[in-house]
Amino acid sequence: MSLLLKYMGSTPQLRIVDFFLDNKGSDYSKKEIIECAGVSKSTLYKIWDNFTQFGILKPTRRYGKAQLYSLNDESPILQKFKELDRVLCSHAMYKALEAPVSAK
Repeated sequence: MSLLLKYMGSTPQLRIVDFFLDNKGSDYSKKEIIECAGVSKSTLYKIWDNFTQFGILKPTRRYGKAQLYSLNDESPILQKFKELDRVLCSHAMYKALEAPVSAK
């Protein structure tokens, strides 16, 4: 489980954002998002409008009949998620470095 999900909780919305943050630069169909983020089809369709209304995800291209989506790097909301992810990673690394080393 990622630090973002550990800290913020494993909601469907965060699992989708986390999935895209872990796979930057790629685009995915809704079916792939459902499978890879571990959300149900009905849940994805309930929350999907929020991702597009707030500009977190954007359509990129079509692959056959499927529309593919990727992160919208220009979204201020996404920028805050990225910043939070960086801070959590930095904090975790700092904590790991200051942890005492056990002698064998």
